[in-house]
Amino acid sequence: MRRLIHAKDIDHLALGATVLGTGGGGDPYIGALMAKQAIEKYGPVEMVSIDELNDDDLVIPSAMMGAPTVMIEKMPGGDEPVKAFTQLEKFLGRKAAATVSIEAGGLNSTIPFVVAAELGIPIVDADGMGRAFPEIPMTALHFGGISATPMMVADEKGNTVLLSTVNGAWTEALSRNATIVMGGSSMLALYGANADKMAPNLVHGTLSTAMKIGELLEAKEDAAVRLANLLKFTDGVEVFRGKLTDVMRRTVDGFARGTVTLEGMGVDSGSVCRLEFQNENLIAMRDGEPVATVPDLITVLDQETIHPITTEELRYGQRVIVITMPCAPVWHRPECLELVGPRYFGYDFDFKPLRPLTTQNA
Repeated sequence: MRRLIHAKDIDHLALGATVLGTGGGGDPYIGALMAKQAIEKYGPVEMVSIDELNDDDLVIPSAMMGAPTVMIEKMPGGDEPVKAFTQLEKFLGRKAAATVSIEAGGLNSTIPFVVAAELGIPIVDADGMGRAFPEIPMTALHFGGISATPMMVADEKGNTVLLSTVNGAWTEALSRNATIVMGGSSMLALYGANADKMAPNLVHGTLSTAMKIGELLEAKEDAAVRLANLLKFTDGVEVFRGKLTDVMRRTVDGFARGTVTLEGMGVDSGSVCRLEFQNENLIAMRDGEPVATVPDLITVLDQETIHPITTEELRYGQRVIVITMPCAPVWHRPECLELVGPRYFGYDFDFKPLRPLTTQNA
């Protein structure tokens, strides 16, 4: 399934990954710009499936950490992803054979292309979540017994921090605090493991899925057709259509947190929808009742363009469509729901799945 990814492919990838990113995963414009620049300088990137690697090949994910709101004003220098990656390779005493996205998102699906292009290594068509989540341990890799550390954290000033922690909670706490000190955003290399261990703990096909979504949204059909095609392809449903009447957003403890209120339009006139997010959209409440909840995907689309709107870009007066899509099956497992379900984020109700629960792995 080897495929060369050129600069012209990145816009579709970033657009589709932003849909899968559920409002988080970083700014798609910045991510696409960095990836295209790297590919234009170093050449196209080979995208492969994990089974095309040798079992003992080292794979290291590359990612950005921090509040998406910070990235609007704190631009990356450009060399942080490669610096974090190569410093972790140096510590491990091994060269990586490939990289992979830790999550789906406009930035976190494109940052690994910067690393892959400059270092001349392939990128795996997969990710660790099938969506975006706000905390480091919220990955299928974590639940597969793969440690996030040793982890390298890098900033645009040239600082790097190596972390080795006793568990996922400490990884999240220490890397989050390092990122806050670095100005609220950083680049990471983490969850390094051999391909045979990583393979059963990835959500496969994420990048090709994102590119297909981007192609659907950029097609020449009108908005209604593109929306219908998107929902059919992702097995999603529309849950609300309305106008943003209030946006409360703040950056707290390294996260962008907030609440968005929508006043219904059309068939949803007379109803009110409330979205709550922590980097990513967590719940959608219609007239006080949950209609979509984490870990299922909740994405806000512009009514005219059907393009996704990230949580840091939500503004008063926008006319939007809220859709939900089923999460990867791995998140239906009880132990996973303990870490990514509504109750973990402080909501007094259980996961309301879009599709029947299954304990099947991703």
